[in-house]
Amino acid sequence: MPTISIAPGRVTVVTLNRPEVRNAFNEELIKELTDWARGVRADGAIRAVVLKGAGPVFCAGADLHWMSRVVGFTKDQNVADARKAAELYHALDSLPVPLIGRIHGAALGGGAGLAAVCDVVIATEDATFGFTEVTLGIVPAMISPYVVRKIGLSAARELCLSGTRFRAQRAREIGLVHEVVAENELEEAVDRRVAEFAKAAPSAVASAKRVLSEIHGRQPADVMSATVDASAAQRISAEGQEGMKAFLEKRRPSWVDAPPASPGTRPT
Repeated sequence: MPTISIAPGRVTVVTLNRPEVRNAFNEELIKELTDWARGVRADGAIRAVVLKGAGPVFCAGADLHWMSRVVGFTKDQNVADARKAAELYHALDSLPVPLIGRIHGAALGGGAGLAAVCDVVIATEDATFGFTEVTLGIVPAMISPYVVRKIGLSAARELCLSGTRFRAQRAREIGLVHEVVAENELEEAVDRRVAEFAKAAPSAVASAKRVLSEIHGRQPADVMSATVDASAAQRISAEGQEGMKAFLEKRRPSWVDAPPASPGTRPT
C-alpha cells in the first residue's frame, strides 16, 4: 500500500498516508516522497503543492518499527540510511513550486523538519511541534540546515537541544509557522494561500525560490552577479515578457486563470 497519496493537478495535494502510525517516517515513505519531489518541474503544470497528513496527526516523526531496525545498524548502514532522509528534505526544499504545509495534530521530529522546508505553513491552534530527537538520544542533523534557516540559531538551540514541545502560536512567533487558524478554518486558509500563488508566473516563482536559497547567508556584494543574471534572464523569458506587457496593457497575464463568469454575463 502506498505510504503517500497524490491528488494531481495544478494544485497538487500530497498526503502522508500512514494514519495508523501517525504518518511516521519509514523507508517506503521516504523513498516515495523523494521520488515524487524529484519529478516536479517548473513547467506550469503544477502551480502549488499542499502537503498534509491523513488522520488526526500531520507527522509524528520516525516509525518505531523502522527505529527498531536502525538500532542494529552499523556505522556505514546508518550513513546510508541518514543520507536517504537528507535527500528527501533537499528534494522538497528544491521544489520549483510553492510548498504549503497544512499542519494539524502534531509535527514532531522529522515532521517538524517538513514544516521547516515548506514555503508557507498553516497550522491549527492546537497543533504541537517539537524537534524531539535528543530526547531519544539522537540528533536532528538532517533537518538542521532548514531549521536554522527558518527559525534562526537562537531558537534552534533552545528547541533542538531540549527537545521540548511547543504549540502553534510559539511556532508562529519564531517563523516556523506563518498562520494559525481554528481547525474549521484550515481548508479555507490553505485555499486562500493557493489563490495568492496562482497569480505568480511559474518560471518566476521557480527562479525566485532558487535565488533566495543561493543568496541566504551571503553578503550582498558576493551575490550581485547572480542576482543581476537572474533578473535579466527572467525579464527576457517568455513569461517575463508576457507579464510586463500585460501590466502595460492593463490585462491579466496568460498564466492567471480567468475568474468564473457570474450568471447572465459573458467571460472577458
